[in-house]
Amino acid sequence: MNIMSITLATLFLVPAAYAADKKPMDGMPMDHKGMNMQMDHKSAAQTATATGTIKKVNTESGTVTIAHGPVKALGWPAMTMGFKAKPDQLQKLKEGDKVQFDFSSQGMDSTVTRIEKQ
Repeated sequence: MNIMSITLATLFLVPAAYAADKKPMDGMPMDHKGMNMQMDHKSAAQTATATGTIKKVNTESGTVTIAHGPVKALGWPAMTMGFKAKPDQLQKLKEGDKVQFDFSSQGMDSTVTRIEKQ
C-alpha cells in the first residue's frame, strides 16, 4: 500500500510542479534586440575569378571540370574540380580550352557565372 501511495502522489505532484514553473510571457520583448545574428561567412556565397584548362564538359549533368590555378580570393590552392554551368556556357567549351572564369561558391557547390576562352 505504501508503494501505491508514493506512486500516486508522484503522478499528481510532478505535473503540478512542472506547471508551477511556467510563467506568462505577456510583456516580454520578442524583438531579438541585442542578439548577435551575424551570418557565418562560410555559408555565404563567395565569388571569385580564376584561370584554368577545361578537362571535361558534361552537358547531361550541366557541369564542367576545370583544372584551375590558385584562387587567392578564397585561399584555394590550384586544383581540378567540377562547376555547375548553364547550357549556353557549356556549348562553347571543349576539352583543352584555356579559360578565364568567374564563379560563385557556397559550401560544396560552385557555379560558373562567366567564362571566356583565352
